[in-house]
Amino acid sequence: MKLYLTLASLIAAIALSASLTHAASDCEAKAVSKDGKPLAGAAKAAFIKKCEAGVNVAPSCADKAVDKNGKLLAGAAKDSYMKKCEADPAAKQSS
Repeated sequence: MKLYLTLASLIAAIALSASLTHAASDCEAKAVSKDGKPLAGAAKAAFIKKCEAGVNVAPSCADKAVDKNGKLLAGAAKDSYMKKCEADPAAKQSS
């Protein structure tokens, strides 16, 4: 019985390790600057830290403030959208 428990815990540890490594590699792959160059040093570390922390976070109102062409809203359009989104709890949860 001890052998089965030890084996099960070993398999669980390996699965957890693989899951965390996969999330880290996804964040490292996304760590590029606006001009497409890979980030390095402190910028890369900060990006990966934010990326790993936000893996399971739902998008905020600011993240969803885009027009029909996928561009970020600006000015009065963004202000209006943000006010409406923050006031309506259902809008925050829907995509």
